Amino acid sequence: MSMLQEITDNLVTNLSGLNFAPPVTHVYNPLVYARDAWDLYCEKYGQGQREVLLLGMNPGPFGMSQCGVPFGEIAHVRDWLDIQAPVGKPPVEHPKRPILGFDCSRSEVSGRRLWAWAKDTFKTPEAFFSRFFIINYSPLVFMEESGRNRVPEKLPKAERTPMYAACDHALRQTVEHFKPRFVLGVGKSISM
Repeated sequence: MSMLQEITDNLVTNLSGLNFAPPVTHVYNPLVYARDAWDLYCEKYGQGQREVLLLGMNPGPFGMSQCGVPFGEIAHVRDWLDIQAPVGKPPVEHPKRPILGFDCSRSEVSGRRLWAWAKDTFKTPEAFFSRFFIINYSPLVFMEESGRNRVPEKLPKAERTPMYAACDHALRQTVEHFKPRFVLGVGKSISM
């Protein structure tokens, strides 16, 4: 078992017992139902030290939620990263946010921008991943009854605190694994 698999297993276990109250009605964890794609991403591109660790907050509904890869715009993950694997379903699926895996036709805007930059700048995944690795701070996706995404910072403190503790622990272990010179947040600035 690789170090990233061990970190992932511990994070999944530490998050599995958490409960979230309304307005959250559905919580997805792609590290569970899209684990094959995540493991393939880590096996192909997650070995050795990195200069920069890029850090997103949590999965978007049409990116990692669908394919298990952070900022996982399907076309880039499938065609540029050469990752495609079976994707299951969360235990309770929101009817407005079905998981279609690599058959999802919607594009994750932030993922399209990030991976297009990496492809245009570095040309090959190997060149990009020789310096960078991308993760999300939290693997959890929160949805309201309407299907609207609920960002983690809008959760009540009593729900955020144990989630952040589990994610902080996994992030520390990931930083120890990659020993990056820089850890850079990608996306909108928030206060935690």
